[in-house]
Amino acid sequence: QVQLVESGGGLVQAGGSLRLSCAASGRIFSSYAMGWFRQAPGKEREFVAAISWSGTSYADSVKGRFTMSRDNAKNTAYLQMNSLKPEDTAVYYCAADIKPFPSKFSPYWGQGTQVTVSS
Repeated sequence: QVQLVESGGGLVQAGGSLRLSCAASGRIFSSYAMGWFRQAPGKEREFVAAISWSGTSYADSVKGRFTMSRDNAKNTAYLQMNSLKPEDTAVYYCAADIKPFPSKFSPYWGQGTQVTVSS
């Protein structure tokens, strides 16, 4: 079992930055691929970024603005978000998966953290 807790969300103006954290407990953190997803009101949950032993990947909508990283010694994954836009407003969720690439079917999820970008 893996427990995930996100933090770092908040209200920021367009063009600003936030860093989200996802703290994991339970099984060996380094064995899991980690991902960030987001869900805006009235929309489906969508992929944002993922990191695994093979590297990182990003949704086209955040490429060049967001950076995902992980610190296995701290059992924590991060999402650095720069040049934020109002359309980035959503609840951001952290996911963990033993498979190489997290998806909406991944078994472990955090409770989410709200990110609101004002124009």
